[in-house]
Amino acid sequence: MQIVHLVQTWWQHQTLTEVVAVITGLLCVYLAAKNNIWNWPFAIVSVTLYLYIFYEARLFADMGLQVYFLAVNIYGWYYWSHKPATENKQPVKQISKMQTLIAAPAILIFSFILGSVLKYTTASYPYIDSFCAACSLVAQVLLARKVVQNWLIWVFVDIIYVAVYMLKDLHLTAAMYAVYVVIAAIGYRDWQRDWKNENSELRVKQ
Repeated sequence: MQIVHLVQTWWQHQTLTEVVAVITGLLCVYLAAKNNIWNWPFAIVSVTLYLYIFYEARLFADMGLQVYFLAVNIYGWYYWSHKPATENKQPVKQISKMQTLIAAPAILIFSFILGSVLKYTTASYPYIDSFCAACSLVAQVLLARKVVQNWLIWVFVDIIYVAVYMLKDLHLTAAMYAVYVVIAAIGYRDWQRDWKNENSELRVKQ
């Protein structure tokens, strides 16, 4: 009975904004892992709501990240919809050496610069928040470009986010990111399989 009371008390402290943001966030990541173009409209709703949520939580790097996500989600929706004439959907691809060489230092530099700025504000965990934001920036671009390895970055950064959001008492959001870890792992497995199948079909055609 006490457990039921604790759950009810906890639920009463959750906001409708966060509930809707979590539901649409889960839907968008699940659909993305399934290589479904309808992930993008759900993503747009979710990131718009999280702009407000992160502002209230003083996670300013994450708040700014949502603005970027909004733009990339619109781009991703456009890119995925413009598939080759011979394909049912945009084919997935492996990360290139150039993308790797650009992404790694970009994450470190962005994390240091933004963290150094945010530490002079009321931001919570400025360097950790900035590092997660930097990883997310890269992962989102790779997702929009249908690069398989975007899911590996999401697994890594989402684990960190779970801890951050628990510390900020954003329990629903922390739970959502825990589910994201699982979905991202499944997404990597499925996209890797799709890539192998697409390349096998290409070799047969040749």
